[in-house]
Amino acid sequence: MNKFNILIITSISLLLVSNCQTVKNKTDTIIEKENEKLSKYIGKPSNKLEQDLGEPDEDYKNEIGNFELVYKTTKYGILCTRRFELNSNLIVIGFVSNGCF
Repeated sequence: MNKFNILIITSISLLLVSNCQTVKNKTDTIIEKENEKLSKYIGKPSNKLEQDLGEPDEDYKNEIGNFELVYKTTKYGILCTRRFELNSNLIVIGFVSNGCF
């Protein structure tokens, strides 16, 4: 009986570990696609960004004097925030994406 319990616990543990790795792989793939999609805006003027994504939900100057445009959407009740940093010439120089899939 003791060996049977060890076998069951080991089997369940292996199943859980493999499922966690599957979820991580899927998440990594989604993040990679999101980064590819948003990377195309690097070096482009802000009007291209606004043409494709519409008017931002927020816009402000950050602590180093660059502009930031923030786009917010909700999918399946999860908030997706995409933040783009623009230099003084209104060219996209960076982005951050949180909760987007």
